[in-house]
Amino acid sequence: MSEPEVNQQEVAELEALSTQPLGARLKYYTKKTGPGWLQAAITLGGGSLAGALFLGVMMGYNLMWLQPLAMILGVVMLSAIAYVTLATGKRPFAAINEHVSPVLGWAWLIAAMMANIVWCLPQFALGTGAVQQNLIPSLEGVKATEWIVGVVLLIAAALVVRAYDSDSKGVKIFEGILKTMVGIVVVSFFLVVVRLTMMGDLNWGEILTGFIPNLSDIRDPAPAIEVAIAATGEESGAIWRESVSSVQKSKVIAAFGTAVGINMTFLLPYSMLRKGWGGHHRGLAIFDLGTGLVIPFVIATACIVIAAASQFHAKTNDILNEDGTVIAGKEPGFASVADKFVSTRYATDLNGLEGKALEAKVAELRDALPLEDRRMAAMLVDRKDSDLAKSLSSLAGPGIGKIIFGIGVLGMALSTIIILMLINGFCLCEAMGRPGDKKLHFLGSLIPGFIGLCSPYIWTAESKAAFAVPTSVIGSSLLPIAYFIFLLMMNSKKLLGNAMPTGGKRVIWNVLMFIATGLATFGSIWAIKDKNLGSFPMGKVGIAVLAILFVIGIIGFISKNKKDAT
Repeated sequence: MSEPEVNQQEVAELEALSTQPLGARLKYYTKKTGPGWLQAAITLGGGSLAGALFLGVMMGYNLMWLQPLAMILGVVMLSAIAYVTLATGKRPFAAINEHVSPVLGWAWLIAAMMANIVWCLPQFALGTGAVQQNLIPSLEGVKATEWIVGVVLLIAAALVVRAYDSDSKGVKIFEGILKTMVGIVVVSFFLVVVRLTMMGDLNWGEILTGFIPNLSDIRDPAPAIEVAIAATGEESGAIWRESVSSVQKSKVIAAFGTAVGINMTFLLPYSMLRKGWGGHHRGLAIFDLGTGLVIPFVIATACIVIAAASQFHAKTNDILNEDGTVIAGKEPGFASVADKFVSTRYATDLNGLEGKALEAKVAELRDALPLEDRRMAAMLVDRKDSDLAKSLSSLAGPGIGKIIFGIGVLGMALSTIIILMLINGFCLCEAMGRPGDKKLHFLGSLIPGFIGLCSPYIWTAESKAAFAVPTSVIGSSLLPIAYFIFLLMMNSKKLLGNAMPTGGKRVIWNVLMFIATGLATFGSIWAIKDKNLGSFPMGKVGIAVLAILFVIGIIGFISKNKKDAT
């Protein structure tokens, strides 16, 4: 089966530019970027939004460094993936099967397809929410709107993907649309921060300090939260501190892990091959990842963290009235946090109670909580994008803040849907052994789109565990495997030939890749270890699978390299 052809015209242009000043090369690179922007379009989705919101609400400006660091480590591995792909010109799925293990190749492909399909569901819900809650509030609660918005999102995404499948001009149009959408997302959130700055609500000294890594911030409550904990007293404070630390660790790891997903490792090499990139495009590929992925991601997520911190960190006025009573409509969120505290703090009073008697007693104790405990509970209530949009609307005049934020959220949802559909088309073509088949690619792209369209009925509170838990476990456990695969391939003389890094370059590559793979493995294990599907220990199974695949990868790599040497 033939491999994709390299764009020889661009090769000649790049060779001619190799002797030109840096400015000339960068100007040319800027015109040719694309795959990096596609990576930004998928990573700037609901996961990154939720992670950034949490960091701002819980940690203020203290963890501004976390998501940029996660992205930098992810880009190390994406750069390695790009290096292997461009040096060989081979489709990664076939290369993995040939040089590492077919088991890992198929696991990588299947995990990417599962992620595409399942994570398309919340993107449709996110887009619908942006329209109903932010852009056209009069439609909120109208059931038909969910289907109408969903159909519009699907048609828009399908048309963009179809353009990609048309020809090389279509690829340029596709990339132009995605660049515009990523730009809209970034500009929308940036304008929010500009407005907050003009209102005098931001302390830029604290914000900039937050970009300096401090690992203790992962474990310890933020200073303002610690003050609120201390105000509750010694006994209650110990419970709150343990609760904050537990939630903080798990969600910080989750925020760290949303920077790069398993399906991003699938998208990058195939989007580069589709553009006709080869070995001469390595410099362009690194520039593309830096400008198209890192910069938009860092700006967008930082702006969300800043906005969330300014509005919610260590604050209670959106949950509690001045007298400590709960604001109407905020009772469920407040109760979910307060009841966990009550169950621990007053375990003796609840001992022996069951059913409605237990519920009544918990509610009684919750209502009787001291003001300090009530404020502590209010600080820990999860905030959503709609909460932030409503909070921002008061800063920019009636409706303006909600509209700006809503445009950003809608852009996030639609761009992610488009890329998830695009990746799934690549996956189906590889699975069927028909790479480059445009009709099959488009058919594959429609699968997550049509399933996502049904999100009002599929993506319910009851089904999230059934879909999200196994997918997140499989995706999280296989992300470090994907990293490990390309680490092995970067050290395969048979695969890379003379392009394999040697000497100091090889040492640097391996050190960086080992760090990225090690942290991804740690984060994966931490994220999935306690995940259960009912009584089934899904997380522990995922960790076992992770270990087995590591062993299979090592054995397969050694075996194939021995065969190559004989």
